[in-house]
Amino acid sequence: MLLEDQRFIHEDLERLEQAIAERVAEEPRNIRERLTRDHAVSTFLDQIERQSKSLLDIYKDADGLREKEVQSIATGDQFEEFYKQLDNIKDFHKRYPDQGVEDLEQAYKSERTLMDIDNMFTGEEGFGQYLDLTMLHEDYLNLPGVKRLSYIQYLDVFENLVPPALNIKRKDKVSDKYFRYVAELSSYLEGFMKRVRPLQDLDALFATFDEEFDKQWSAKQVPGWTGEENGTSGPKTEGTGEGTWCPDCEKEFKNENVYRNHLTGKKHIRAAEAKKAAGESGNDSAAPSKPSGSSYSLKERAVAEREHRVRCLTKELQPERQATRINVERRQGMTERERQMELEALMAEPESFGDGHAGDQSDDDDDEQVYNPLKLPLAWDGKPIPFWLYKLHGLGVEYQCEICGNYVYRGRRAFDKHFSEGRHIHGLNCLGITSNTNLFREITRIEDAMQLWEKLEADRKKERDSRDNVVQMEDAEGNVMPERIYLDLQKQGIL
Repeated sequence: MLLEDQRFIHEDLERLEQAIAERVAEEPRNIRERLTRDHAVSTFLDQIERQSKSLLDIYKDADGLREKEVQSIATGDQFEEFYKQLDNIKDFHKRYPDQGVEDLEQAYKSERTLMDIDNMFTGEEGFGQYLDLTMLHEDYLNLPGVKRLSYIQYLDVFENLVPPALNIKRKDKVSDKYFRYVAELSSYLEGFMKRVRPLQDLDALFATFDEEFDKQWSAKQVPGWTGEENGTSGPKTEGTGEGTWCPDCEKEFKNENVYRNHLTGKKHIRAAEAKKAAGESGNDSAAPSKPSGSSYSLKERAVAEREHRVRCLTKELQPERQATRINVERRQGMTERERQMELEALMAEPESFGDGHAGDQSDDDDDEQVYNPLKLPLAWDGKPIPFWLYKLHGLGVEYQCEICGNYVYRGRRAFDKHFSEGRHIHGLNCLGITSNTNLFREITRIEDAMQLWEKLEADRKKERDSRDNVVQMEDAEGNVMPERIYLDLQKQGIL
């Protein structure tokens, strides 16, 4: 029943196109929904391509079955052919009574084509916003002869696979350990691009990478493989020929006595042992030992091709790379609970905006509701401040002041500043504290402020009394009195 298969494929193609149109018309509210939509559309496009190939094979009719079926319907008895096909359908369903029939009306609805985006990315990748190179960083540190770099430093130089960033000689790059490292790095970056950009024609992009590499390899212009970096792959020249050449150290000595003393040195002995361990002869060690012929050249080409692919992919993923570095620095100052809160906020559904029509737009930006799941303070433009600034100023810590009417201040900076503001000073005045308000800094409870004020008042009274009674004066009649009173009576002429 090729004609029925042909009709079914045409119907399926139309429904696939309608499903794609519905999803393109949707406006994703967050990165998670955008990736879900893009991957669903990519799946539909692949299915359209497969169905189109099947439909094209039916139209080509290489075995002539479709033409026979058309002729049997057009030239024979139509009712006889109809009942014949009906009997075949009934016979099929008798043999397979439990086989269900797919409902094409509901096959491509949004709720039935949800992609498993949550399992597609790791927690560090944040739904494709950042790179996760932690495991590759560990593999890099285990390579022999590399510098010990932190993860942030590694993010800056991981695509630079030539000296001085990577101190690995050309002859050591054909080792299995290094080849496995660059292969895994290239594979991760390629897979990351496929997960983040499902609608981009990545096959064509990767083909351009291969063409560019072929041209550079033929012209010997691939960085690190030109025959000049890290020494050439060919044999070493034995100096200028004017002196004595040491094959183990690959060094020329103009003086014969210096060369003899050099043979007994620790540096020469270590170099000779290293050459011997590598399987090289003591006298003819100018060229590093390697497999002969095309096998070694093919391995060099494979390593160089993966290094080139890493550089090209990193260039394409430059925005994600910069965002990854910023994110790593920011997350280093966060606790595990804060990281979990941020992940939950990323996966949360955005709040609904207004009840108005979609086409209605308000000229006043203040009426627009802002998506702020972490309840961050708003900046001057009405948008939440960055989370790193929120942590820097400690705005997550609340300070309550009882003197200000139990007002809550967020962050140490605002709390310290409020002691000199009108709200706090007015509260002190209401308590009868009218002077020396600077002494009441860091005091937020009314009871503590009153106790300090009473103590200050007692100290002042005691100081006045002690100051008045320091000097005693005696008049002509023998009466003893403080100096202040004595001077006042004397001015009045009483004494």
